[in-house]
Amino acid sequence: MPRFSARFSGFPAYPLAHIPARKKALIEAGVDVIDLGAGDADLAPPAAAVAALQRAAEVPAMQRYGFGMGYVPYREAVAAWMERRFGQSFNPMTEIVPLLGSKEGLAHLAFAYVGPGDVGIIPEPAYQAYLGGTLLSDAQPYIYALRPRTNFLVDIDEIPSDVLSRTRMLYLNYPNNPTAAIAPRDYLERVVQVCHERDILLVYDNAYSEMGFDGYVPPSIFEIDGAREVAIEFHSLSKTYNMTGWRCGWAVAKPEIASALTKVKSFTDTGQYMGIQAAGVAAIESWAEFVPQNLETFKTRRDAAVTAFRANGFAADTPMATMYLWMPLPEGIASAHFADRLREESGVIVLPGSGFGAGGEGFFRISFIQSPERITEAARRAGALLNVMVAERDQAIGTRAG
Repeated sequence: MPRFSARFSGFPAYPLAHIPARKKALIEAGVDVIDLGAGDADLAPPAAAVAALQRAAEVPAMQRYGFGMGYVPYREAVAAWMERRFGQSFNPMTEIVPLLGSKEGLAHLAFAYVGPGDVGIIPEPAYQAYLGGTLLSDAQPYIYALRPRTNFLVDIDEIPSDVLSRTRMLYLNYPNNPTAAIAPRDYLERVVQVCHERDILLVYDNAYSEMGFDGYVPPSIFEIDGAREVAIEFHSLSKTYNMTGWRCGWAVAKPEIASALTKVKSFTDTGQYMGIQAAGVAAIESWAEFVPQNLETFKTRRDAAVTAFRANGFAADTPMATMYLWMPLPEGIASAHFADRLREESGVIVLPGSGFGAGGEGFFRISFIQSPERITEAARRAGALLNVMVAERDQAIGTRAG
């Protein structure tokens, strides 16, 4: 059998890879499974998006290659929304890049900007696309652990100067997956300043820009003075409109940066199906009506999750954004061991912090992708297992001490 490349062999396991098969097996065995793992809500997309896709499926011209240009009204809808939402004007033809979901763009961008000897700064825990693109480009990832002491922010002033001198890309994601952290404006200003000084491309993943609670409204990086010169921002229809499987998103940047991603994509795909981009137009145009009601559903689930997990022995902060709780585990309980036992013994699927990289160890993530009642039941099962595992840990410590 042909051997794998060194690049491929260095890839870590993807955190979700084994879960669908185990979930299927548990359900077939009669287990009542509550899946709080993936950020994949059980809610409907906008009805207008579904109707637009149905109409597009009947139009022969929509079945042709979209190529990099794609469906021009989609570009125009994105540009209009960026101006309406953030007050930022972009040329739809030269500064918008349609994507097959933001994930592929986040990974493919690295092909244009890093190579051997270059550094990409990767937060950890984080979306694995950041690391994947960096490794596939044969660049060196510099892993920065997101921990409570920095409020889960990448403190760029802590990164060694010799690393910054070789850094070509910095990935940031706020509101953050999986920690649910948000970034203060003065923090973003400092990051943009350093990227200017060091000639670093700031890759800003803004997939959760429409999932802010309690009056918090997440910004665009382009609201920060000077960001246009050094940044590219990624958006997705996945979380905002419950359209995860549709794989539709975009990147926005000045023409020189946008065209670099477009060129890479010309070698890797021939564009999103234009019917889905037409549905994307309908979704974006439903933003003012759809998003507030959808967000209220997530807020109800968030509040239920915080209450239930706290009641069952977990330290659960109330997140200001995203669809996640990022909760610490007691010392001595490994996140993967906890998640595996919770799935196999209690039928509850969560993601271990270590699945997002070693920097996530000591935590686990749940998603607000079930009803409040199911989240509450999952928290009860998780708390019962936690009590068992803490008792087992304490007994093992006592045995060793004796």
